[in-house]
Amino acid sequence: MKALVYNGPFDVSVNDVADPTIEAPTDAVVRMTTTNICGSDLHMYEGRTNVEVGKVLGHENMGIVEEVGNAVTGVKVGDRVSLPFNIGCGTCTNCEKGLTGFCLQANPGSAGAAYGYASMGPYNGGQAEYLRVPWADFNCLQLPPGTEHELDYTMLSDIFPTGWHGIELAKMQPGETVVIYGAGPVGLMSALSARIQGASQVFVVDQQADRLKLAEKAGATPIDRSTGDVVEQINELTGGGADRGVDAVGYQAHNPDGKEEPEIVLNELVHAVKPTGGIGVVGVYMPQDPGAENELAKEGKLAFDYGTFFFKGQSMGTGQCNTKMYNLRLRNLITEGKADPGFIVSQELPLDEAVQGYDQFDKRVDGWTKVVLHPGQKSS
Repeated sequence: MKALVYNGPFDVSVNDVADPTIEAPTDAVVRMTTTNICGSDLHMYEGRTNVEVGKVLGHENMGIVEEVGNAVTGVKVGDRVSLPFNIGCGTCTNCEKGLTGFCLQANPGSAGAAYGYASMGPYNGGQAEYLRVPWADFNCLQLPPGTEHELDYTMLSDIFPTGWHGIELAKMQPGETVVIYGAGPVGLMSALSARIQGASQVFVVDQQADRLKLAEKAGATPIDRSTGDVVEQINELTGGGADRGVDAVGYQAHNPDGKEEPEIVLNELVHAVKPTGGIGVVGVYMPQDPGAENELAKEGKLAFDYGTFFFKGQSMGTGQCNTKMYNLRLRNLITEGKADPGFIVSQELPLDEAVQGYDQFDKRVDGWTKVVLHPGQKSS
């Protein structure tokens, strides 16, 4: 089959690789209909992780079940399914609690497994024609048959639940205000989620005009960080600070001048959020980052303004999303027309144009806000 393979920093290619097979009775093989390029994929693409050469990338996956193991009873051949990016066994103590992003069995020696991602187990990703799905009954979310809402449902594997998770981690209540840093796909999904959950005001901070326009489309007030001090702007707009904040940027955050400062978003949130307010962190931070610009950050450590954080009595929730905690309910919102996360899609490409997709998305080319791949399509 054809698949998008990591060869090294800024070097991916669509190669012929072995077809996935049923390796355990609980497996399924899914034919990919839509698989997305995620901002987290760019960390690997840029060489900022320890992903191994030859890895098939892609953790935002959906498709049609082609084959099932003889122990699979909940899904069948022909079912249309969304696949949470985190792989869970369904039976370990964390999975039993709903903390599927920290499964203790899928990636022995570590808490958490995922498709096609650095340090998240031996699993290939779904930027390919087919994908092996372990523990298929547990990991497949069944979707209505057909092709309706394809671009909406494809957000269920990661970024819509992750955006929702950011709001949950911040502990936002209906009627509160929230400021979200980052108008990338996850930040936009946090804005959509905050609006659905009843925020009175949603602010999204970025400096790319195309993304800020999408933030407005999501029902948020865009804040262009290149026009002045963000904390001052938030304080003025809210009368003293937002009730809640979300970091949807992560460890490759930059200041307005374009210099990388991994701690800048967290520290600005501490100052932009009111005393006793909550902060949710769904932007990725790494235990080690050899490519960082300072020695502290290379060790995964940050110069965090903990004194102000403590003095203001704020709380912070962190960690990757437990997708299965949310994806069924979010599927229902889409099905009933209450949520339209597919509005962020800017490009739909066949798999054999994925290299261009990575290049343009990574360069933040204007108008390249969310790229989805359709492995079954051919270039025109």
